[in-house]
Amino acid sequence: MPYFKQPKHLQSLMLLQWPLSYLAMFWILQPFFIYLLFTSLWPLPVLYFVWFFLDWKTPEQGGRRSAWVRNWCAWTHIKDYFPITIQKTKDLSPEHNYLMGVHPHGLLTFGAFCNFCTEATGFSKIFPGITPHLATLSWFFKIPFVREYLMAKGVCSVSQPAIDYLLSHGTGNLVGIVVGGVGEALQSVPNTTTLILRKRKGFVRTALQHGAHLVPTFTFGETEVYDQVLFHKDSWMHKFQSCFRSIFGFYFCVFYGRGFCQGSTGLLPYSLPIVTVGECCSQPQGHLSSFLTSASALPTPPPTKEKGSKEGESGT
Repeated sequence: MPYFKQPKHLQSLMLLQWPLSYLAMFWILQPFFIYLLFTSLWPLPVLYFVWFFLDWKTPEQGGRRSAWVRNWCAWTHIKDYFPITIQKTKDLSPEHNYLMGVHPHGLLTFGAFCNFCTEATGFSKIFPGITPHLATLSWFFKIPFVREYLMAKGVCSVSQPAIDYLLSHGTGNLVGIVVGGVGEALQSVPNTTTLILRKRKGFVRTALQHGAHLVPTFTFGETEVYDQVLFHKDSWMHKFQSCFRSIFGFYFCVFYGRGFCQGSTGLLPYSLPIVTVGECCSQPQGHLSSFLTSASALPTPPPTKEKGSKEGESGT
């Protein structure tokens, strides 16, 4: 059991509302709107769903971010829970576009979310003129209400058309891709960092095609905040996880952390430091190889420890 500080209850509640808000939209808000179709308020859901289909392509055309949502105080409480910080190593010029390789995925990608989908760590002040976008699974943007919430925070689709649009319309756009994807989530355990890179270099080709600068980033502590139960590849549970991913696009991971009370076990993450560090270079191919050979040399905040990297899982 790692040592961690006891966060305030408000911070814990704000952390829980983040994933629970998506579940509420899917299981409560959507059924409620369907129910309204059979009441005198039926024009309300009809108008929304008509607009939903007319607005279908917006997630692949830059999205619709909201400065108000990105500045909610809830994100500051989540940031303070761990805490989460971002270390600036170089200025990013607003005259260029950037493609950011985010490592590692972890289980819930707390660092990337707070740093690039909110203003909790002060991204706009640290990198003035740069507009961050974090890419996620495309099918999330086909879910009513969920798509609006994601776009408001600056999240975009990981589809090729969405990334091409952001890198070819204007300058100052930074698109973050968790290169290892959900495959790394199943390998996310404390004291070990598994990077899936060997067959996932399409983002480098995309950067070259658009003349975008590569910004490899590494989030120390991302894999330390939860313990995960790993299953043997021949077990029925591992087969279920693989089947679940083939249907929904992500793994059904069994993990645990701390509870609300000191020393208890629950679904809250351990409150350990999460630090995101990155570097930028105008030559994507050279910069990538430099990052792969020197990632272990980046500063590591205790108690996070990186043992190495592992390559191998295929992807698109």
